[in-house]
Amino acid sequence: MNEKNKPILEVKGLKTYFTTKRGVSKAVDGIDFTLHKGETLGIVGESGCGKSITSLSILRLIPSPPGKIAGGSILFKGNDLVTMSENEMRKVRGNEISMIFQEPMTSLNPVIPVGEQIAEALRLHQKMGRREAWAKSVEMLKLVGIPSPEKRAKQEPFQLSGGMRQRVMIAMALACTPEVLIADEPTTALDVTIQAQILALIKDLQTKIGMGVIMITHDLGVVAETCDKVAVMYAGNIVEHATTEQIFANPKHPYTQGLLASLPKIYEDQEELRTIEGSVPSSYNMPAGCRFASRCPYQEAICTAQQPELVEQSDGSKVRCWKYTEQWTGQVEQEEVV
Repeated sequence: MNEKNKPILEVKGLKTYFTTKRGVSKAVDGIDFTLHKGETLGIVGESGCGKSITSLSILRLIPSPPGKIAGGSILFKGNDLVTMSENEMRKVRGNEISMIFQEPMTSLNPVIPVGEQIAEALRLHQKMGRREAWAKSVEMLKLVGIPSPEKRAKQEPFQLSGGMRQRVMIAMALACTPEVLIADEPTTALDVTIQAQILALIKDLQTKIGMGVIMITHDLGVVAETCDKVAVMYAGNIVEHATTEQIFANPKHPYTQGLLASLPKIYEDQEELRTIEGSVPSSYNMPAGCRFASRCPYQEAICTAQQPELVEQSDGSKVRCWKYTEQWTGQVEQEEVV
């Protein structure tokens, strides 16, 4: 492979399991994806599908016990993060790979001024002096749109609003100009104006330094606006992987079709929103066949008997569905979602 086209991050067969009194929860059960420099990959799916566990696995932040990476590899610039020592991982976290966490109040130290928390990362990873690191932290707070950044830098997290705390997390994640940024619902607590500013900020920094971004979100509007490729997750698996254009113009997996069909459409009279019937299977007791089969309108006998593989299609997209294999006996009909 040409060095220029080599992925900066490769996730291969990743399995992250949790062992509890109820049994083994297969939160992430064999997923594969790649991320290149300057590329944005969106990971979408409903709550509990394994999106956040995937991101925590990449940074080796899974609480152990009860959790552990049970299989697979996570190659960052060719080095497997799964086999790295904890000391080696500390040099990677927050420096080469950063993460914007979903819950800032549980991620920020409640008794240390936010400016000091940003400065600490700069002193540790960038070897800055105290004054330089403090000046940089104030600059980062200004960059993410926090008013009176000199004043706010001296305040503790409880003195800030939820939206401001989220922007502090973003400032902290971007401070060391990482090569990979994992953004777990980065704009959840923000109004639409600040959301647009933050997404533009991430995009701008990405353009300047060639940063790869993994955008984890429920918001398909954010995906359409920011992502180059999309991985759709369901019950611990990736069920469809394609370019953003392919996902929105020609979704193949019934689950992806259902997600897009459930979006409200401003140009149609809708008395009620469309839903996907049924519920997600328990991660403690996954079915033998396709994990979406019980909710799928196209279900056949093979769907409940055996799990399909994630198979590449002629257009380069990948889909985990028997409909797109030689074993399928029914007729493939594309559900209209526009």
